[in-house]
Amino acid sequence: MADDQQPELDLEALQQQLASFSVEQFLISAASTIASLAYAKLERPDLPEAKKAIDALAALVPLLEGELGADLGLALTKLQVAYAEAASP
Repeated sequence: MADDQQPELDLEALQQQLASFSVEQFLISAASTIASLAYAKLERPDLPEAKKAIDALAALVPLLEGELGADLGLALTKLQVAYAEAASP
């Protein structure tokens, strides 16, 4: 017999889990995912969506520090160049 009851959401445990996350690590993860999405949109080519992803990445990169931040900054530059080439006639 299937159990149709949903487990209770423990808001306090969820808040504690969220509080334990590093904002920097979350931003790096998000930026990395957005960069991958931008590359995929450029390959399709879906330029409006690629531009939206590139713009979102551009907003995040200045908030990032360290080597991974620098790597994502380089990825942003490459994406911007690839977008410019794809958008030019």
